[in-house]
Amino acid sequence: MRYVAAYLLAALGGNDSPQTKDIKKILESVGIEVDDTRMEKVISELSGKNVDEVITQGYGKLASMPAGGAVAAASSAAAGSGGAAAPAAAAEEKKEEKKEESEESEDDMGFGLFD
Repeated sequence: MRYVAAYLLAALGGNDSPQTKDIKKILESVGIEVDDTRMEKVISELSGKNVDEVITQGYGKLASMPAGGAVAAASSAAAGSGGAAAPAAAAEEKKEEKKEESEESEDDMGFGLFD
């Protein structure tokens, strides 16, 4: 990731085609040791491509990926029997638990057992 970030920084700085020395200069300025094989891989993959187009394509790929456990849980519930009813039921249970906790604290009214 650091090599991609340095490449993007160089590109944003106006360098349309960052080279090894440009990326190395950026990384070494913040104290990062450079792995030449990884850096060459990034440069070879991105050379000749417009950075804005690569980012736009990346957004399209990210849009198709699930984001987090909530999506996976909802999709597995939908695959089972009940669809969206399972997440709604879980939300209701959480609300009920919160109500019970507040009622218990009101019953105490500040008096301890051994006061």
